[in-house]
Amino acid sequence: MAPLLHAQPAPAAKKRIDMHHHFGPPAWAAAMKGNPMLQPSNATWTPEKSLEDLDRGNAAAAVLSITNPGLFLGDRTPGDLARENRARAVRLARQCNDYGAKVVQAHPTRFGLLAALPLPDVAASLKEIAYAYDQLHVDGIGLMTSFGDTWLGNPAYRPVMEELNRRSAVVLVHPTAAECCRTLNYAPGVGPGSLEYGTDTTRAIMGLCFSGDAVRFPNIRWIWSHGGGTLPFLAARIAGAAANRKEELPNGLLPELKKFYYDLAGATNIGVISSLKQLVGPDHILFGTDFPPGGRILETAQTLRSLNAFTDPELQLIERDNAVRLLPRLGTL
Repeated sequence: MAPLLHAQPAPAAKKRIDMHHHFGPPAWAAAMKGNPMLQPSNATWTPEKSLEDLDRGNAAAAVLSITNPGLFLGDRTPGDLARENRARAVRLARQCNDYGAKVVQAHPTRFGLLAALPLPDVAASLKEIAYAYDQLHVDGIGLMTSFGDTWLGNPAYRPVMEELNRRSAVVLVHPTAAECCRTLNYAPGVGPGSLEYGTDTTRAIMGLCFSGDAVRFPNIRWIWSHGGGTLPFLAARIAGAAANRKEELPNGLLPELKKFYYDLAGATNIGVISSLKQLVGPDHILFGTDFPPGGRILETAQTLRSLNAFTDPELQLIERDNAVRLLPRLGTL
């Protein structure tokens, strides 16, 4: 592990909290080398780069999580390689979480940590939840929208959901491209990040809700990245399908969607925010940047203000207070 900076307290005036901020542990960057979904800036991340952006953006803290390609590279491979993909995900989860915990230990006033899990391995994920919470004292969990060709809401993942519910976990879900759709040739030059990430977020939200897991596990505090993908715009249309799922969604779809939180990483444009404001109030929207590849704190905050979509008190909720309500430890930073 590369040397870390000495702990630096956040100046009192620095209040923003970046809830969608990535880190790239060296073991993870090496394991994902050559993967087309690995962005170079994620592979060359250092704590120093995040600290510089926090100071420049008048931010108190960032909550770290793993981004694409995640940990699990899929099962659509010959048997031995598929098994190795699962074993590698288990190893990487521990390596990433240990590294992230050391970053937080070195800078306790500047960083939080969302632990990565080695899904689709349920047994290993349960062990990692216990280790992450009980030994590393993480702030929450980071998941991907899909694992191979399975999405959140899959009954196989229910033991993991039960444990996260028992711990009242804060869970940020980051989009990826499922194996089914990474190489669809529907438009030349259009990569997964342009369309599939937003679509996969919507698939995951639908999976969670229509399986009944959103109702079944009410203590999990879900955060959906990038303004919820395409879901806010399509919410009313999708809600019509809830009429056939009375057991899973006894109150319909929209009440469940309104319980979730949505971050603004990559979503500070008036189209996304207009749709999102029709779904939830500012008390369920979080500031996020997708740093390092997606944006920087100062520019994200400036763009958000330029839209004139929120009042100053609402911006206070979005940039800090909502994060503190979810993770009270952040209120001391």
